[in-house]
Amino acid sequence: MYPSEIMTILILFHMSHYRDFKNFYLKHIWQYHHRDFSTLLSYTRFISVAPSVLVPLCSYLTQLKGKPTGIAFIDSTSLSVCHNIRIPRHKVFAGIAQRGKNSMGWFYGFKLHLVVNHQGEILALKVTAGNVDDREPVRELTTELMGSLYGDKGYLSQELADDLAKSGVTFITKKRRNMKACMQAEWDKIMLKKRFIIETINGQLKLISQIEHSRHRSIRGFMLTVLGGLIAYCLKLKKPSLEVFYSEDAVPMMA
Repeated sequence: MYPSEIMTILILFHMSHYRDFKNFYLKHIWQYHHRDFSTLLSYTRFISVAPSVLVPLCSYLTQLKGKPTGIAFIDSTSLSVCHNIRIPRHKVFAGIAQRGKNSMGWFYGFKLHLVVNHQGEILALKVTAGNVDDREPVRELTTELMGSLYGDKGYLSQELADDLAKSGVTFITKKRRNMKACMQAEWDKIMLKKRFIIETINGQLKLISQIEHSRHRSIRGFMLTVLGGLIAYCLKLKKPSLEVFYSEDAVPMMA
């Protein structure tokens, strides 16, 4: 099979209603699309050659990234690779995955760090071990960013905000309750409340694009799952978005 055909099947899975790839391949692709792929491989053979398209998938995902609009949101989400009770027996990601903690509790696996614009398009992303601080990859993720970047309390850091300001990025985060009140533009207060857009995107990536599950048998399989799910999301015609327009004075406003 051509690499493009392998990529197509992998991405189609993440756009389907199937919850595991084997059933999708045998009950959907093999039965209904056998003629569309003249050299369709057996399931076992397909699984063995699928990792060969990791680099092309990365390249394709890069091409699908959105463009900065001056309004961006940053967040991270956990990618658990096994149930907590099985952590001591887990071997597939031993030495790679790590224990992490989010608002839902402890998990074992990785973190997906995302930066999106107000149109729901992915601008930058990075996968790290589960124990990496959310603030650590921010500088790397914002190298091509401009305008305002909104994050939650987990990104609070005056040093980080000062560094980003030097490159033209205004980093705005929520304040903790025990912190002194500070002046904040009304627009920024509104945008901080609109952070649900990136939380919605993370939810769609997990529930619809299926980038998280506990059945991985190799690190390459994990990478194929994440890449396929991200590409499937990028190809969606309708993404979570905010209606923002600009006045004659170039002042952003909500519809």
